[in-house]
Formats: sequence, C-alpha cells, structure tokens
Amino acid sequence: MKNWSLATRIVSGVLSVVTLSLLALSLAVAGFTRYEITERLDNSLQEVSERLQATIATQSRGPRDTVAWVPDVGPRTLAYQVVDQSGHVVLRSQNAPVQSFVPDIHTGFVDTPRFRVYIAAPTATAYRVLVGEPTLHRRGATWRATAIAIVPILVFLPVIWLLVRLIVRRALRPLDRLHDEMQSRGSGNLRPIPSLDLPVELVSIQHAVNTLLARLETALSTERAFAASAAHELRNPLGALLAQVQMLGRMVPAGTEASRRVDIIADRTRRLGRIVEKLLQFSRASSGVAFRRNRFDLLTVLRVLADDLGHNLNDGRGIILNANGISHIFVHGDMDATGIMLRNLLENALLHGMGNMPVNVTVLPDGGIDIINDCPALAPDMLARLTSPFVRGGTGTRGSGLGLAIASNIARQMDATVCLRSPLSESGRGFGVRIAFPDPDVTQSHGEV
Repeated sequence: MKNWSLATRIVSGVLSVVTLSLLALSLAVAGFTRYEITERLDNSLQEVSERLQATIATQSRGPRDTVAWVPDVGPRTLAYQVVDQSGHVVLRSQNAPVQSFVPDIHTGFVDTPRFRVYIAAPTATAYRVLVGEPTLHRRGATWRATAIAIVPILVFLPVIWLLVRLIVRRALRPLDRLHDEMQSRGSGNLRPIPSLDLPVELVSIQHAVNTLLARLETALSTERAFAASAAHELRNPLGALLAQVQMLGRMVPAGTEASRRVDIIADRTRRLGRIVEKLLQFSRASSGVAFRRNRFDLLTVLRVLADDLGHNLNDGRGIILNANGISHIFVHGDMDATGIMLRNLLENALLHGMGNMPVNVTVLPDGGIDIINDCPALAPDMLARLTSPFVRGGTGTRGSGLGLAIASNIARQMDATVCLRSPLSESGRGFGVRIAFPDPDVTQSHGEV
C-alpha cells in the first residue's frame, strides 16, 4: 500500500477547494465587472449623444458641411456625426469617418467594426446626432477594470498556500512528535511515551500505546525469565541423567545386550538435551531477544564460533573461514542473539555436510556472510519450507529441525536478510546460506585471514 501524508492531504484538499472557489469568484467578478463597465460606458455614450442632439436643436442656424477640429483627439476619443434626413454627414469630429457610421439610422445602439454607436432620438430639428465610442477604448477599459478586479485575487493565491501550509504544519506538529516517539519504539525501546502536550484527540492514542508497551514489556520479560529458568531446570536433570547412564555403562560388561541398551539411552539423552536446547533458543528468539540495537563487531563473533565449532569436528569436517581482507564488520543488533543465529547456521552446515568436505564461511565485501556445505541438492519446495519449525532437509541426518527457523527468526528481528540456495551454481549440488545485515560498517585490513 502506498504511503501518504496527512498534512499533504489536508493542505492539498484545502488549497484545491480554496483555489477552485477563488477561480469561480474571479470568473463571476470578471463577468460582473464587464457588465457594469459596458453599462456605464453605454450610459455615458447615450448621455453625450442626447446632449449633442439637444444642442443641435437649439442652434439658430443649421450646421455646415464641415469638420470640427479639436486639439488632442486620439484613437480612444469619442467621435460624433451630425447627419441630415438623407443621411448626409453635415458635421463630424475629426476622428469620425466621412460616411455615416451606419446606413440605417434609427434610435439606439449599433455596433460597427470600429465603433459602438448610439443614435439619439430625433427632436424638432431635421438633423440626427450619432456618437461613436472606439471599440479599442471600450475593450481596453473593460480589460483594465476586469484585471483590477481579479488580479489581486489571483496574486493572493500563493499567500493563501503559504498560510494554509503553515497553519496545517503547525497544527500537526504534536502528531509529528507522537509519530517520532512511536517510530522509535518496537526494537529494544519499550519505554512509555512521555508527555508531549498533545491535543485531546491524540491523548487517548498515547495512553493506549503506553498500555500496550507496558503489557508487551511484561510479556517479554516473563517469557525471557521462563526461558532462562527452564534452561537451568532442564539442563541439570538431563546432565545428571547422562552422567548416571555413563557410569552405568562402565559397570555393564562391554558387548552385551545391556551395554547396547545403555548406549542407546545415552544417545537418546544427548539428543533430548540438544532438542531442549534448541527449543529454548527458539523460545528466546520468538520472545524478541534480537530486538536490541547495540553496535558490535560481527566478525569477532564469527571468529569465536568458527574456532569453537571447528575444534569439535564432526566426522572429520571442519570450518574454513575466509575474511577476504576484512578486519571488522560493525553492525547494530544484539550480540548474544547474533551468536545464537550464526551458531545454528554453522551447526546446520556441519551436521548436514557430506563426506569430509569442510564448511566454507566467506565474508563478502559488503559485510554479508556466506556459509556453504556439501550435500545433495534440495528440491525447490523443500528449500522454501526449511525456515519453518521442525522441517528437515531430508539428508538422513537426525537434526532438530529448528536451527534454520531460529536463525531466520533472529535475522528478521535484526532486519537482516537470510537467503537459502540449493544447488550451488558451480557444482549442481550443495547448500548455501547468505546473510546480509542492514548498513554494516566494513573495515578492510592489509592482510587476509
């Protein structure tokens, strides 16, 4: 599911509504302004025409066939014509055309390509007055008035965007603090969220999270305590039982049926001890033991385990560690849990390896660990189920079926990646486990181990 931001959604939603509302308002204002400007200009045009008509009617002598020259007449100045009954222009302004504005003279407004003309109602005189306003002036006046009305609205949009963004971000700041506090929880940090001066809508969420964290901390602590106590209480009886069986074996003559049964009991006791140990490790892994985040050297843990398990050879097989010239690999996690994970992977490789082939452990340049052992290739469906509890690879070796499940569980808590592969590409057989840790700090050395 795609992540989304509450602040972004609120800001975009509010701004969309405000923007659309302002655009609709701008269109309405522009239309109203255009209507009002046109009406005012028409009224002025009509008033000028009627006054000129009245002036012509009061003249004692009729107008002459001439042009009235007025200084500072431009393309935006009103033009007028005085025409007789035949439509002949007897008097005009210098910016009026020689011919009549319109051939059909009747009272009212008439639009021509260059002028909007108003023809005054006739009076006692035989002359009619036509006054024309240049369309250039009318269009310019309309556009200027419209721009004055809507440009401030449009210019104010960025200011509205900044104000809305500022207000929303400021209002959601407590939610961001709560988000940061909750995001820091869940690993090794199960402390309650401190008081953050939250609004009433978020206080209940804080209380619920603190209650959940307290219950989780109690459950994990109880489970860890149980695992530790169970390990102590189970190892001692099993150890004592094995010691008694071994002493009994010394007392029974060798090669007899009783000696064989004593050996079987000792073997089953050892196996039971290993299974109990794996179950306790699985319980610890499931309880979140690997959620802690401490910085430690992964390569040091790997060297200790390889040295320890390499000296306890299983059918002559050992461990070959190739560090590839790397001296330190610092990662963040729980060192004890990482040791449990690596020990299970190495023990799994030693247990299921074939012949006298050693287990090869390679440190990769990116800080990953690659563990390889020789065995028959596994089927893809079996490979996909190996990290489930009590699933065995079918090599014929008696294992607990918990090693890879424990390692996978711990790796998931450390945000590490465990990749299983079989067969190996170069040989058509074998089994490999590759572990990649998040953001390892790899230090190179001058020599290779």
